[in-house]
Amino acid sequence: MIRTASAVWTGNLKEGKGHISTQSNALSNVQYGFNTRFEDGPGTNPEELIGAAHAGCFSMALAARLTDLELVAERLRTRAEVTLEQSGKEFTITAVRLELQAKVPGVDKAEFEKIAREVKKSCPVSKVLNAEISLDITFEK
Repeated sequence: MIRTASAVWTGNLKEGKGHISTQSNALSNVQYGFNTRFEDGPGTNPEELIGAAHAGCFSMALAARLTDLELVAERLRTRAEVTLEQSGKEFTITAVRLELQAKVPGVDKAEFEKIAREVKKSCPVSKVLNAEISLDITFEK
């Protein structure tokens, strides 16, 4: 399976502008630029998109693992906080903090946390990131 996305950029770094699109058209010419990445301008940025991809991938991978165990999540809500740090002139994504709120009948908190921590390591997006990935879990009865 192959999925595609594209970006078009014009201009220099600070005044230039870009647009991002995805194969599915979920994103179609969505604006990004210096102001959306390093300030609070309208549009998106690569770190936000990586966070969305990681949160979505992790949630689906966890649902798949729960399905294998004949468990059904009432709700999995994942938030990804992506850290971008500067070292000299270069930037690196150094960490992703996943925050999971889960309600899963039929499993106790300790067993659920064990499952979720295993899935954190095996999620395809986790495996592609060269960053420290942490997971905070709130388990609801």
